[in-house]
Amino acid sequence: MSSSSWPLLFDSLRSLVETLEKANTADVSVVGAIKQCSETSRCLLAASERTGLLAEHLQLLNFLLRIVSSLHPEASNLSKSRGKKKISGYNSSWEVEIVAFTMIGELYSRFASSLPVDTWQSTIEILRHILETVASKGHIKEDGATARFYTSLLHCLHLVLTDAKGSLSGHVAGLVVALRNFIHYGLTNKSHDMFAIADKKQITSVSMKPDLAESTKSQTGRYRPPHLRNKNLKNFQLEDEKSLTLSSDSENSDSDGSGRGTCNTPYAKTRLAAIICIRDLCLADPKSFTAQWTMLLPSSDVLLPRRYEATLMSCLLFDPFLKARVAAASAIRAMLDAPSSVFLQVAEFKESTKCGSFMALSSSLGQILMQLHSGTLYLIKSETHSGLLASLFKILMLLLSSTPYSRMPRELLPTVLSSIQARIEVGFLFRSDQNILLATAINCLSAALSVSPFSVEVRDMLMAEVSAGFISSQSKSGILSTLFRYCEPGVSPSVGFEALQAVRSVAHNYPSVIVLCWEKVSLLVHGFLTFSPETRSWRDNVGNLNEPIGEKVITASIKVLDECLRAISGFKGTEDPSSDISLDSPFTSDYVKLKTISSAPSYGPHDCAVNNDGAEKLSGREQWLEAIVRHLPLIIQHSSPMVRAASVTCFAGITSTVFFSLPKDKQDFILSTCVKTARSDEVPNVRSAACRAIGVIACFPHIFQSAELFDKFISPAVHNSNDSSVSVRITASWALANICDALRHHVDVHGFENFSSVSSQSISLLMNCALHLTNDNDKVKANAVRALGNLSRVVRLSSRSCAYDRQADPMVVSSGGKPTKNLSVSEDLGGCSSAHNTPLENFKWLEKMVQAFISCVTTGNVKVQWNVCYSLSNLFSNPTLKLENMVWASSVFSILLLLLRDSSNFKIRIQAAAALAVPASSNVMWCRYRLKSRRVEGLFFHHEVNYYGGSFFSVLQGVQHVVESLSSDEISSPSNLKYRLALEKQLTSTMLHLLGLTSKTDDRRVHEFLMKKSSFLEEWFKLVCMSLEKSPNQFEAEYYSSVNHKKDVIFRAVRSLIEVYEVHDLHAVVQRFHKLSNIL
Repeated sequence: MSSSSWPLLFDSLRSLVETLEKANTADVSVVGAIKQCSETSRCLLAASERTGLLAEHLQLLNFLLRIVSSLHPEASNLSKSRGKKKISGYNSSWEVEIVAFTMIGELYSRFASSLPVDTWQSTIEILRHILETVASKGHIKEDGATARFYTSLLHCLHLVLTDAKGSLSGHVAGLVVALRNFIHYGLTNKSHDMFAIADKKQITSVSMKPDLAESTKSQTGRYRPPHLRNKNLKNFQLEDEKSLTLSSDSENSDSDGSGRGTCNTPYAKTRLAAIICIRDLCLADPKSFTAQWTMLLPSSDVLLPRRYEATLMSCLLFDPFLKARVAAASAIRAMLDAPSSVFLQVAEFKESTKCGSFMALSSSLGQILMQLHSGTLYLIKSETHSGLLASLFKILMLLLSSTPYSRMPRELLPTVLSSIQARIEVGFLFRSDQNILLATAINCLSAALSVSPFSVEVRDMLMAEVSAGFISSQSKSGILSTLFRYCEPGVSPSVGFEALQAVRSVAHNYPSVIVLCWEKVSLLVHGFLTFSPETRSWRDNVGNLNEPIGEKVITASIKVLDECLRAISGFKGTEDPSSDISLDSPFTSDYVKLKTISSAPSYGPHDCAVNNDGAEKLSGREQWLEAIVRHLPLIIQHSSPMVRAASVTCFAGITSTVFFSLPKDKQDFILSTCVKTARSDEVPNVRSAACRAIGVIACFPHIFQSAELFDKFISPAVHNSNDSSVSVRITASWALANICDALRHHVDVHGFENFSSVSSQSISLLMNCALHLTNDNDKVKANAVRALGNLSRVVRLSSRSCAYDRQADPMVVSSGGKPTKNLSVSEDLGGCSSAHNTPLENFKWLEKMVQAFISCVTTGNVKVQWNVCYSLSNLFSNPTLKLENMVWASSVFSILLLLLRDSSNFKIRIQAAAALAVPASSNVMWCRYRLKSRRVEGLFFHHEVNYYGGSFFSVLQGVQHVVESLSSDEISSPSNLKYRLALEKQLTSTMLHLLGLTSKTDDRRVHEFLMKKSSFLEEWFKLVCMSLEKSPNQFEAEYYSSVNHKKDVIFRAVRSLIEVYEVHDLHAVVQRFHKLSNIL
């Protein structure tokens, strides 16, 4: 048949159907004629597969949609009638629709990618209308023919939803309401549908007490009106029990083999198709689907079968058809795994008796999560089918990652751990699935132990097990004993790997527990490193043990050792020797946001800090000595790169306290191993790990007292910063920035009198390398900018070190602004004519650095921009920099003002504001120090405002504008909320610093601007003064020390404004500001 004959054929079929529609469609003969038309279209479908033309597919699809649209209203009306003839008519109509649905599904399964969006939308609308019609109240029929119709309709909808071509936001709610009616289809008043969970002890073990109490109440029987209570109660209960226990023979004709009983296959297939459609909706439009959670998931009594509450969890718990239960588990997984499930973080559990008639979304989500936990844990303890059990573990993994356990009942997380551990002890039915399910179960245990923030109840439970002596008794009842038992080399590698991961989670989240297990951990790791296959033990409950221990398992054991050493040593992240410039202000120093270091163990408030002064100071020394002598020599030269990388990473977790407590030869072993590995290992990942260790050790105080060691660390960092591997360049540049930071800190504290042997080649090497890396990707670029910022603070840029003549005072300043006695010019980094760069050469470096900063602001990401602001703060802090004479100063200030005003990231705005407050502040600090040390009276601060050059007015105006508009700024990202207060405090500090300098300038624009903004400034100062009130959690001594510093800064700014206003004879304004100063 040629393609030209298709339109003619479809026109004739369409005309025939239209003619038949005008006739009595209740007549069986008419329906039979339409059925013949649909059979003809089936032949056309086979023919269209050969031609493959889109136009033919669309014509056929539109014809089929016309048939189902025209026949369904009549079929629905016929289904409500009772005569035999009528029933025969409606069966025939629905047979035609079944054929049409089947062909529509085939078209979408084969040609969905080529069908247009508008056709897909019209198909969805037609199917939704039909589904809502048949699922409306009182219209759902339970018989074999109707079940076949429902199944074909739902399967067709599934195939259409599989390749969604547009938004379903307008259809999700209606489809879910209709589909929910089919979750218990065919199970109403049937015995095999709902199996009441009679074991109350099992319920108690996985559910919370409030829910159990409510469940017990709801189990007393069905509701009876008051006037019928106590009348024929016994007969009523007998009748109810009969309806729940009797079933017809036909319903027991087929079994799914699940051990749950039997079920009617046509009904079961309908339920299965409906649940699959629910999952498809969630996958197609997860954002719109979140509004349907409360309809599809239970909020109470999950373990009790309730006849009229159709939820996915009730299907998972009680449906006798295994495939339906597996599909329900898949749908729940899809809901929990969707990106929109992040809204579960607002969940909060409250007992239903405390929620009242209205339940907030957070409380509703909390109830849902509780019921999901209860149902899932119950099934994990009782289910025997391997496939379904694997799905249940996946659901539990998603629950563990989505549930905010800190706002749930305290006993929930310990209950999860106990339930998983109990199932592990019971074992699994089929030996072929043991390793897979056991590894999956231990993976869930690891996820539960990794929940953050850590649980005090879990910690106490683990501590109780350790205190009971689980290590010596080898008891099998505890979580730790179970994990250590499966960590032994004799178990299957897949199981052993997961068990090691779980032990590592304990070390990370509960360091106070793992500290007590050091002997067991050390013995365990040594066993893996020295294990041979011949010594392998046999365990009946673990699978194939003849495969050798792979590098993956050995690496996991080394990571356990690493995490345990970090926990014992008190590792809290890379030690930062530098002081944050923003903390110099009293307004920002009382707001210090703690950083979360992912590589550091999670220490609780009651955990001992091993690096505190006192008896705990040398904690970790003995364990590190044992690791260096017993374990690390076996793995540093291992043939596996993965093992070598893990072994070198251990050095990145050592603390300065432990390092300097080790013997000199062990310190040299650590340093030489890191440097040698970073220089000579052939594998990029190993070199990257060594560079990270170098970056950590470089931040130790006093580590660079030897210039020889300084050069040793520079060499591998610079060498690897040119590596072809991006991962190596990232860690090498990070180490390079840390080395520069340590150099700056050393100069700040000690000056260069003990560091004069540093070669100019080393400094030039650092600068050249950092400048080169500013052209790399953003992660490398951010580290390079930080390195340049640290160098810019210490390099001597002119012969003037402060606002006074160096030769006039035997006390001279080092690059950090602190005095050094009898330090000659030749001892300064830039002053040695033979060994170091001259100020002129360093000035050339400065121009290149500033150009790099400006370029990185425009091309770099958020982290790069933050580091540029931080580096400019360091540059401005260089006391040898004559900022007012730099031609690029105005451009730099403009960039900082632009970031402060327009950046969507509050952290960048905070750092930009801090950088704008640096000019003149370092000079003031030094002069204050000089006044204190020399006892010089009558020395005034001369022309500090000149440090801003001609940009002072622009800076003052820009900062004031941001301060005034901050309250009306929209927060673009929720992550900025936690930085809002810090930004306000930093802006306050910067504004006060600038206002304190206004009396030192004669710039007419500044004075006019201050007069114009006098009213705003007056109100703003009142708000600042109000912020000085004591907070409830602040100690008295701490409060008065802080508030006195703040008053000094405010008073200086107010006095400066008063002087400006007095010059212009603004007596009324002066009087109001005098009142403000008197308050202080």
